[in-house]
Amino acid sequence: MPAAVAPSRGLNYGKEHQTTVSVEDFKRWLMQFDTDHDGRITRRELREAIRRRGAWFAGLRAWRAVQRADRNRNGFVDDDEIENLIGMAEKDLGFNISRDRPAVSCPDTRPRQHWPMQYCFVLKH
Repeated sequence: MPAAVAPSRGLNYGKEHQTTVSVEDFKRWLMQFDTDHDGRITRRELREAIRRRGAWFAGLRAWRAVQRADRNRNGFVDDDEIENLIGMAEKDLGFNISRDRPAVSCPDTRPRQHWPMQYCFVLKH
């Protein structure tokens, strides 16, 4: 009898399970874990973000990501360094981060600002 294979958590997401977001949306998602509201992401805050996405070894992944993203070596991922986390987010967290601003289509002719985003959909180019 073959051994059961446990689903990977945070590794090799199939395209159907990836979350497509823009760089700005990824930054907004990440900054919700900035618990001390200083505009920087600590290793502990990043670890919590990684855990929320369901990945294993969140502490190790957070340590490695901060080491790679922190260009000025102050121990934090500052706002201008968050883009350095994109590779890790795509590889380990199942994000598909689009550098282009997606076109948004809403269900009727009213201006977009009057529609909540959950009623709109992203158009693929």
